[in-house]
Amino acid sequence: MKNFIQPGEHVTVPAPADVTSGALVMVGAIVGVAQHDAASGEDVVLVRRGVFTLPKTSAQAWTVGQKLYRDATTGAATTTASGNTIIGAAYAAAANPSDTGTVLLDGAVR
Repeated sequence: MKNFIQPGEHVTVPAPADVTSGALVMVGAIVGVAQHDAASGEDVVLVRRGVFTLPKTSAQAWTVGQKLYRDATTGAATTTASGNTIIGAAYAAAANPSDTGTVLLDGAVR
């Protein structure tokens, strides 16, 4: 195909703010995990699909397969849908309280 550019699982975008490697980042409707540190406006590679340990809303318990969202205020993974963007699902159960959870990013743009 002459029009194919790349698979799209790793994309390079301008960092919306200073980001650190491993952080959940959202640029418009594109969500992924930063592959490296980047200053605001610099190119950062986002990994859009895969299983990651990410910060979560501590006061929530997760069940395997539960839909997860990126909290618009904190940037953490949450089960709260209202006002937030879906990012994938819980890959493992997570306790309440706990600071991190295992997330399966699905790579869909919403």
